[in-house]
Amino acid sequence: MSARRTLVVSLAAVLLLGAGTALGLALGSAGREPAPVVRDALAQSKHPRGAKGKTLGLTRIIVKPGAGLALHHHPGTQIAYIQSGVLTYTVDEGHSVVKKGVADDHPKVVHRLRPGDTANIKPGQWLVEQPDSHHHAANRGKKRIVIYLATLFRSGAPPSLPG
Repeated sequence: MSARRTLVVSLAAVLLLGAGTALGLALGSAGREPAPVVRDALAQSKHPRGAKGKTLGLTRIIVKPGAGLALHHHPGTQIAYIQSGVLTYTVDEGHSVVKKGVADDHPKVVHRLRPGDTANIKPGQWLVEQPDSHHHAANRGKKRIVIYLATLFRSGAPPSLPG
């Protein structure tokens, strides 16, 4: 076989292999559903003034209809603001207080949740979660839920812990 013919056959084989790989990737990802819960870290500051050793973070969570957030707690203080959708929220241990209204203008307490309590947290409502608040949540509606989180955790701590 000539060198030119060997080169052409080799190039054809490489092209067919590449096309097959691309097709396989396309078919493999075509049937995949997007994640039911998406977490986007938007901003953070390590060691903010007055909180040495901590990280102040801002995160957006999107919870698709039918999705749930398993039982968990947070390693520091977290504020969760519901922008859209309705979050069904249950406290298993500890407590959480749900508020509504402008934060610096005497917000109104909507719910005081104790172990076993469940509440529907609506758009414009927010809650403060402390490390002793163990909770789970779900999207039982037909619209996605968008939650903004402000967190103050020990630097390097995960955003949530199971249980």
